[in-house]
Amino acid sequence: MDGTLFLFDIDGTLLSGATRAHAAALRLALTRVHGVDPDAAGIRVEAAGRTDGEIARLILIDAGVSAERIDERADEVREEACRIFAETCEADLSSHLIAGIEDLLAWLGGQQGVLLALVTGNFEPIARLKLRRAGIGRWFEPGQGGFGSDSEDRIALPPIARRRAGDHSGHPHPRERTVLIGDTPRDIACAHADAVRCVAVTTGPFPADELTAADVVVGDADQLRGALGELLAG
Repeated sequence: MDGTLFLFDIDGTLLSGATRAHAAALRLALTRVHGVDPDAAGIRVEAAGRTDGEIARLILIDAGVSAERIDERADEVREEACRIFAETCEADLSSHLIAGIEDLLAWLGGQQGVLLALVTGNFEPIARLKLRRAGIGRWFEPGQGGFGSDSEDRIALPPIARRRAGDHSGHPHPRERTVLIGDTPRDIACAHADAVRCVAVTTGPFPADELTAADVVVGDADQLRGALGELLAG
C-alpha cells in the first residue's frame, strides 16, 4: 500500500467534448429497453458529475417508470448503452484530450510509488473505450478504479477504488495517500465523503468559484502538475 493513489475523473478532467456519443448511447438504450425517448419527451438531466446509472434513473423517474422496473432492468440498460457506444464512438478521440494531460500522465507514470486509477460516473466499458481511443488507456490498469457500473451513487466510488488498490490482505489503500482529481462539485463531494484529498480543475463546466470546497483548485494541466508535485513532495 506504499505510494500515492491518484483517482482521475474523465469528462472535463482528462477529456473535453467527448460526451456526445456517450450521452446518445445512454438515451437510445433507455428507448430500446424501456420505450422511453428522453428527447421526444423533452426530459433533460444535468449530467455533470453524475453516474450513468443515476442519469438513467432520473430520466426514467421523470418519465413515470417505477423504481422497481428501473432496478429490474438496470443491467439491460447498462449492457445496451455500452454496446451502442462501442458501435458509435469515434475511432480517434485524441483531439478531445485536454491540453497537457498526456504529458501529465506520462510524468506521473514515471514517478516512483504513484498509482493511477479512475473514479468516473461512466460505465466501465465506456470509460475504458474512451481512454483507449484517446490514446491514454495504458496509464489506467484493468481491475482498478471506481465506475458508474459499480454504483449509481458517486459517493460510493472512491472507497471502491481504494479497496481495489489495496493490499492482498484486503486492506484498502489509505485515505491519507489518496487524491481525487475532478472538475465538478460532485467530484469534490465524493472525495470529502471518503475523507480523501481533492484537487479540482476548471477545465470542465464549472468556474473556480464553484469549486472552492476542494483542497486545491487549478486552471490547467500545468498547474495540476505543480499541485500534484507538491502533494508528492509533502
